[in-house]
Amino acid sequence: MSKNKNKEPEFAENIAEESQEKNQDLAAESMVEENLEENAEMQDFSQVEKDNIEALRLENAHLKDEYLRALAESENTKKRCAQEIEKNNKYAISSFAKNLLSVADNLHRAIEAAAQNAENCQDLLKGVEMTEAELMKVFNKHGITKMEVMDKHFDPNFHQVIQEVEDKSKPNGTVIAELQTGYMINDRILREAMVVVSKGGE
Repeated sequence: MSKNKNKEPEFAENIAEESQEKNQDLAAESMVEENLEENAEMQDFSQVEKDNIEALRLENAHLKDEYLRALAESENTKKRCAQEIEKNNKYAISSFAKNLLSVADNLHRAIEAAAQNAENCQDLLKGVEMTEAELMKVFNKHGITKMEVMDKHFDPNFHQVIQEVEDKSKPNGTVIAELQTGYMINDRILREAMVVVSKGGE
């Protein structure tokens, strides 16, 4: 009996130890499972983060592209406006200048008439010449200049032919007379020159 009684505590201790070991194994397995679950969650979270970063990168590239396009369009609009303003400033007086051309024509005719009777019209001739010179200064100040057409080949963009005259000494289509002066305003035609051109030459 005493021997059996002594074995009972040892048996109980063995059972307790086995139970403790099983509990430890179970706890270890549970920890492993928890770690695996946490790792899986972290991987899923990491993938979500990567997707979000990629989405933000694409959105940033799109917004940058739109910004650059808008900036380029703004610069082009500024340039166009500046060109329009410059053009308007250069040619704003075109209508007024065109009306003044008849005044210049009459002054020039007066000078020619006075020159034919120079002995009797010296003072008049001098006064009209001074008036014409002053008018030409005003014209030049505003970019209005006379066309130089004599002995040049006829150009339909600048000349209006009034008459053709037989002249074999000049190349065909050469301007040999100017009936009305042509004028330019900066780089535009203000009025075509009325001219007589040669024909019959080479």
